[in-house]
Amino acid sequence: MNRRLHPVSLLQAAEGAPMLAQLAQLARESGERLQAIEMLIPAQLRPAVRPGPIDGDAWCLLVDSNSAAAKLRQVVPALLTQLRARGTQVNSIRLKVQLAGK
Repeated sequence: MNRRLHPVSLLQAAEGAPMLAQLAQLARESGERLQAIEMLIPAQLRPAVRPGPIDGDAWCLLVDSNSAAAKLRQVVPALLTQLRARGTQVNSIRLKVQLAGK
């Protein structure tokens, strides 16, 4: 088969492949969830929190340090309440410490 190779954007590639499209949608949804709860996260912790994977009704937040994760655990019930009030199907939030640069 003779095909011409031409550059495509990540968005074009994702739209052309069902698996990539699904992953892109989950990444977008994870970011939207973080935006929805950001105001409930203490201001000094916000830079340490990033959206993580969605696995069914479980969502993961990536946190820069153990101390930030410990502080964030205290507000997880409020985060769940906020997400559920928006109609998001989430039953648990996991916190995963992921050191910057790793």
